[in-house]
Amino acid sequence: MQLDAIDKKLINLLQNDSKQTTKKLSLQLNLSVTAVYERIKKLEKEQVIKQYVALIHKNKIDKSFLVFCHIKLIQHTKEYVTTFEREITKLDEVSECFHVSGDYDYILKIHVKDMEAYRDFMLTKLTALKHIGSTHSIFTIGEIKNSTAIPL
Repeated sequence: MQLDAIDKKLINLLQNDSKQTTKKLSLQLNLSVTAVYERIKKLEKEQVIKQYVALIHKNKIDKSFLVFCHIKLIQHTKEYVTTFEREITKLDEVSECFHVSGDYDYILKIHVKDMEAYRDFMLTKLTALKHIGSTHSIFTIGEIKNSTAIPL
């Protein structure tokens, strides 16, 4: 799908606040409410817009301890990769998992309450997964920038 300038501006507005009414969006885009509605529906149908979510303040739900964990598998066989990827998606503490190049095979983004909760997660869940050769954990000290928006 080819995005025009209005589509891009609409997407940026929705990424900033997806609860805006079509009326409010129409005023910002100088379009009719119907035109905005149709553009949104088209973007959704084409899956340019995948979903709408609520962003949660992690401190308010006791999940403010953020860890990036690098994982190295013992081998790179299709079976090991498939098994690991299937199992890692079942772990609620893991909010994101990326298959990467370099010294490690995967990077996990993990949210837990504190160091004790991370230790428990490592011992009872993560290291219980098959085919993990090694892990390397990085604990965040502070958040400098965290954005879900992809500027267009």
